[in-house]
Amino acid sequence: MKRHFMLFLMLVLSGLPLTAQAGAQNAAPVPYATANQVNALMSQLESAAVSTSADLSRLRINKWKAPSEAKQQADSNRQSILRNLESALPGMVTAVRNNPDDISSSFTLYRNLDALYDVLSSMAESAGAFGPRDDYQALANDVNSVEHIRRDLADRVATLASSKESELGRLRNEVRAAQAAAAAAPPKKVVVDDNEPAKKPTRKKRVVKRPGQKPTSGEAAQKSATPQQQPSNPQ
Repeated sequence: MKRHFMLFLMLVLSGLPLTAQAGAQNAAPVPYATANQVNALMSQLESAAVSTSADLSRLRINKWKAPSEAKQQADSNRQSILRNLESALPGMVTAVRNNPDDISSSFTLYRNLDALYDVLSSMAESAGAFGPRDDYQALANDVNSVEHIRRDLADRVATLASSKESELGRLRNEVRAAQAAAAAAPPKKVVVDDNEPAKKPTRKKRVVKRPGQKPTSGEAAQKSATPQQQPSNPQ
């Protein structure tokens, strides 16, 4: 039931508006105490992965008192778990540790742990049915460790989802308030008066000189600047 609930949360959050997601990315840094909690949880997971890998490698599946098909299936499950623990899991742990506030990284790790838990539980049951008691006890302890970490991680993802939902709700309210304020503001009006008379072009007044009137300084300067025609010498 919890698995379906977590998947539902991821689907809901993945469909939120891009504006809200951008606001979430600009949120405040993760508190120091929260980062410490995530680091402690990831350290527990790394220790459990090392212990589980060692216990799986020590199994003598070929010595189990089981049909050949059951032995082949158990060995295939063991190899699958080992590949996951050694190849896929470290990268997921690093992603969560580098960004503790990212829901996608945490949920990816949770889904991986969920799958590991199912296969590891099947391995422990097979060891209890066909193998030595020591093999079963070691795997049972590994299953309990993975289950404990998986539950803690599920609780953390649920807390992150609730926090992000509250933050996105606040952003939505801010956007709605801004839109309402913009809609309530009166539009600016530009008044154009079509009845305003057109301005008449200004004409330059012509100055009529009286006979005997001395030229102005400007006219004298213009006259001096104009070359005078020299009279031609008669032949």
